[in-house]
Amino acid sequence: MSSAVRFGVNYTPSEGWFHSWLDFDLDSVRADLDSIAALGLDHIRVFPIWPYFQPNRSLIRPRAVEQLVALADAAAERGLDVNVDGLQGHLSSFDFLPAWTQTWHRRNLFTDPEVVEGQTEYLRTLAAALADRPNFIGMTVGNEVNQFSAGPHPDPDRAAADVVDAWLERMLAACEKGAPGKLHLHAEYDATWYQDDMPFTPAQAARRGAVTAVHSWVFNGTAQRHGRTGVATEHHAAYLIELSKAWADDPARPVWLQEVGAPAPLVPAEHAASFTEATVANALDCTDLWGITWWCSHDVSRELADFPELEYGLGLLSNDRRPKDSARVLAGAARQAREHPAPPKARTTALVVPGDPAGRSVCAPGGPVFEAFFRLTADGARPTTVLASRANDGEHLTARGITEVVTPDQVP
Repeated sequence: MSSAVRFGVNYTPSEGWFHSWLDFDLDSVRADLDSIAALGLDHIRVFPIWPYFQPNRSLIRPRAVEQLVALADAAAERGLDVNVDGLQGHLSSFDFLPAWTQTWHRRNLFTDPEVVEGQTEYLRTLAAALADRPNFIGMTVGNEVNQFSAGPHPDPDRAAADVVDAWLERMLAACEKGAPGKLHLHAEYDATWYQDDMPFTPAQAARRGAVTAVHSWVFNGTAQRHGRTGVATEHHAAYLIELSKAWADDPARPVWLQEVGAPAPLVPAEHAASFTEATVANALDCTDLWGITWWCSHDVSRELADFPELEYGLGLLSNDRRPKDSARVLAGAARQAREHPAPPKARTTALVVPGDPAGRSVCAPGGPVFEAFFRLTADGARPTTVLASRANDGEHLTARGITEVVTPDQVP
């Protein structure tokens, strides 16, 4: 893997949010991309809306696919690479699922053979349409689709962990079939790492796909418990990166901080820049970091109704495409990393975590692993994590540069 960390943004259109796919305006997209490229970032993550692109199981709209390709080409003209999320899925508190999976046609997203076949063809089609574009990074299966598989979702599509594992393998294979050799991955919200009954498991996240993706949001109890400038709050993204490494089979598996943002009111607007600076600096202190992709590019317009309040101000840029202080911070970090790369040293102290996903809540905010990690961090130890089953595996520890292994109860 290249030592250069990638810096990008989750692209949220400034006009019409993701509903803009219904009234696609390439000139508006180009103006948005100009404002992103001006920050010196190198990639965007793009979100087709699944029911807009595949409104019927046997209809993947050619015009929608053409518009996706046009967006990718416009990004290339501005030096931006593109990752495409397939199954949207869930965005900013709203679910977007095709009518052929809902109400009178209610079918399980992960177990129904016809639904799975439709998803497979959809992902293959999107990947194939972009396969020959040099700036196409690859596909992400979907955005946090694990939220559909368990509570607190109000109407979950239940599936066992082994079924989910087979589903992920099939979805990733569809992406690879459409665009061989590209970087294809899947991405979940942090219940994968924290929620005992979540069928999307840490092992899947750390072993399936080309890289491990983590999504870091401190409104998950971290900022509420530790405060805006708490060690845990400013290091939460780094914690997820290091937590993921416990389950990876490859000691050097790359990790992509694919979503991270500064959510108000826990991080007030006037403090977003300092939160951004701390979060990015701490993530860059993790080895094998593929990239940082901030959420998000542009604010949600106040003309759109019913979003949670925090969603309206998460953009690095305003609706009129003006950069905020947090944008300037991220741009500066990207420039510094590009011009003066400084690969971090290995983390030599590892905190033991249980390998049974039924007990992963010990890693969640307030849990003994979580709190011990940040006590170590506050003491300057730069910890990582290791599975209990590997805590005495000398070859594994050596490969990761670990010289000390501690359990949570050993951390004062």
